[in-house]
Amino acid sequence: MGWIYVIIGGLLEIGWATGLYLSEGFTKPLPSVITGGLILVSFYFFSNSMRLLPIGTAYAVFTGIGAAGTAIVGMTFLQEDINVMKIVFISSLIFGVIGLKMSDKEESDDKEVEEWPG
Repeated sequence: MGWIYVIIGGLLEIGWATGLYLSEGFTKPLPSVITGGLILVSFYFFSNSMRLLPIGTAYAVFTGIGAAGTAIVGMTFLQEDINVMKIVFISSLIFGVIGLKMSDKEESDDKEVEEWPG
């Protein structure tokens, strides 16, 4: 379940990062409100994922999905430049996220990570 949470949170990060751009510095009310809502829901899913996955893995996957997805949205819909180096580095991010998932032990989805001492 932790992987589902972190993937949903990462996908929502793409939405709020794009919303930050579309809100033009929070000067447009509707995109600003939508962006704020997406931030809250995204962090809700991300924080739940950290109860079930190691913090480093959860954070790397969350930000990797957000960074790669936002770059793809920018190139696809916001007329940002597309070049070979961008594609290479976005691909590296995606393969890194996949590698983290593959290197995680199977049982980490079945049990909760130990709580912080204290």
